Amino acid sequence: MDERGLTELQRALIDAAPDTVGVDAAGMSRRQLLTSGLALSAWRMLGMAVPMARFAPVGLLPVASYAAASGEVIATAQAAQALSGPLAIAGKQGLRLLNDRPLNAETPAHLLADAITPTKALFVRNNGVPPVNVDPATWSLRVHGEACETPRTFSLAQLRSEFKSATLQLQMECGGNGRSEFRPRASGNQWSTGAVGCPEWTGARLADVLKACGVTRRAKYVAYVGADTHLSGDPNKQPISRGVPIGKAMEKESLLAYALNGGSVWNLHGAPLRMVCGGWPGSVSGKWVTEILIRDREHDGPKMGGKSYRVPSLSVAPGTKVDDKDMRIIESMPVKSLITFPESGVRTIRSTELAVRGQAWAGDNRVKAVDISIDFGATWQRTELSRPANRLAWQQFETKIAFQQPGYYEVWARARDDQDRMQPMIVPGWNPKGYLNNACHRVAVQVV
Repeated sequence: MDERGLTELQRALIDAAPDTVGVDAAGMSRRQLLTSGLALSAWRMLGMAVPMARFAPVGLLPVASYAAASGEVIATAQAAQALSGPLAIAGKQGLRLLNDRPLNAETPAHLLADAITPTKALFVRNNGVPPVNVDPATWSLRVHGEACETPRTFSLAQLRSEFKSATLQLQMECGGNGRSEFRPRASGNQWSTGAVGCPEWTGARLADVLKACGVTRRAKYVAYVGADTHLSGDPNKQPISRGVPIGKAMEKESLLAYALNGGSVWNLHGAPLRMVCGGWPGSVSGKWVTEILIRDREHDGPKMGGKSYRVPSLSVAPGTKVDDKDMRIIESMPVKSLITFPESGVRTIRSTELAVRGQAWAGDNRVKAVDISIDFGATWQRTELSRPANRLAWQQFETKIAFQQPGYYEVWARARDDQDRMQPMIVPGWNPKGYLNNACHRVAVQVV
């Protein structure tokens, strides 16, 4: 079974229906009727019993895909398959390509089972074109800005020799991870669940470098400038330049990293130097960093304004047009979990215990508990949860379950953080750019 098949089918059918259509006597729009009817057909076409069907939410589509009868839908699914197939880049086999300009690729959940994400399994997120022929020996980092007392320029050798290195496991997630599930659909890379990872970074603490250059009392923000180029090729345009408030920058976990998983940082991940601020959207962790700015104001670089990495300050109805002044910058990411084993579509034998494992994280916070359900959230079973390797590292969970009847099941995972904030079972808080989807992860299981 392939998770993507049904998602593409749903998208093709629902997106074809007009948003503004007459409402029937029961008060349901054509779009709602289509969604409900599609869900019913999807369950029937599974071709097997669904023992927990009585608990399934109305309109829920099963994770499992099925063969579509419509030629138009099949064509759509085939086109999507071609676009999101394996990434043909050495060392990144198995990742799903979402875009090639700029290059963006996500990692299937089952390839994220390691406690420390291998470099080969780390997702790729770009906004511009990475630099080529980078020479670490001549690379330099300039630290300056309105709130910098003593601007300085460092070589990589100086960063290594003048500052004590730190090695930390830090979770990083794209703010748009899960965007593909929002309806109405949001523009941008249609990430499913794989724009996340938790590798081990080594570098100088950003706070130590900032202190060496002098941080005035006026300091409010710390931002980066990278060596990547704008897609237009215009050297006067930057593809992205974001940052974090001074408090986040001064945390001991914020790094200027020059090593990844004990080796050199790969070019796709920002070699030879990048900023890493775990727990916040990956866009604040700039790659190919050449400048650090200590600002006396909120940073105003590309992708800091408008609707980039921002969500509505107040909840809005799906499809609402939101004025830029009513948007707020995303900071700490929400609590979330991911089932890494079993892979969706596994077949198991009834009454036999099946191991369930995964990862959980909570932005700036710590995960308190992870529960799983096999009856669409009617009941939950607590898992064993590991301690994080350090602050801002994800945590592994595991348990075992047994299915007593044959048929189709879904395993759902739900995490809770130390502030008692919990993952929702459905896609939360629609927003124009499709950020912060932390709905429960679901995998399909066939019991025979």
